[in-house]
Amino acid sequence: MSLRVTFLGTSGAVPTTQRAPSAVFVNREGDRLLFDCGEGTQRQMMRYNTGFTVSHIFVTHLHGDHILGIPGLIQSWDFNGRDEPLTIHCPRGTYSEINSLLSVGGHSPSFRIEIEEVAPGEAAHETDEYAVRAFETDHRITSVGYALIEADRAGRFDREKAEDELGIPPGPLYGKLHDGERVELDDGRVIEPDQVVGDPRPGRRFVYTGDTRPTDAAEEIAADADLLIHDATFADDHATRARETSHATGREAGELAARAGAKRLALTHISSRYAADASPIREEAAEAFDGDVFIATDGQEIEVPFPDNDAVSE
Repeated sequence: MSLRVTFLGTSGAVPTTQRAPSAVFVNREGDRLLFDCGEGTQRQMMRYNTGFTVSHIFVTHLHGDHILGIPGLIQSWDFNGRDEPLTIHCPRGTYSEINSLLSVGGHSPSFRIEIEEVAPGEAAHETDEYAVRAFETDHRITSVGYALIEADRAGRFDREKAEDELGIPPGPLYGKLHDGERVELDDGRVIEPDQVVGDPRPGRRFVYTGDTRPTDAAEEIAADADLLIHDATFADDHATRARETSHATGREAGELAARAGAKRLALTHISSRYAADASPIREEAAEAFDGDVFIATDGQEIEVPFPDNDAVSE
């Protein structure tokens, strides 16, 4: 089951020739989700072949480099005859500002758009297989981060025990047992699922902070995260500026990832100050975090594996 992350925009507030404003595209087994939507996001979607089919947009906060791509994207959808509904999730108290974006340029969308406010601790979007939960962040204006948390999966099915020890014939009974149903064999024996199915296995955890200082809430929700995408606007040479503007340094992101036990750390929202060389941000993060750490780049695609699969691909 695929969980693919594409970085569409990784710049700080000022874009560069190599980095567009913030946007992260997530494709989870056909569910296409967009986290933030900076200026030019629709062109990045074309450039990096993610497709235009998005059902939910999750806005972390209202700074322009995170939302100014929404009007253009919506108008393009409208011009292309979209009729599927769209839900935009945003921090509590920002409904009116997001609603105003929808009519920029005198445009009135012809498809249904729902705007749903969300507070830290609440589920912005939930299905039987996963939930996208908001968590508290620390920026200069009202803001939240988002974590996509999958439900536990069924344990591994012990086919050898089922077939050789218990004499269960291969076929539909295996599926029923794996789905948690007891089954009765032709000889009258009743087989319980736990006789052939191991303990539940955790799903994946994807965490996107948006712009923020390091927070306890981010650390808590990023516990054992398979991929943590954290603000790393500055290196240590501008640590004071990071505090003044409510951003984080690479080192601070690395320290948080280490405390949380995250498996992989992506550093994003890179200041244009580092357009020529952003390597100090990664190097300082790596001094604090000994897991896999990298500076995200526009167009980079990451396949997030399950926790019990050591393979990492990109």
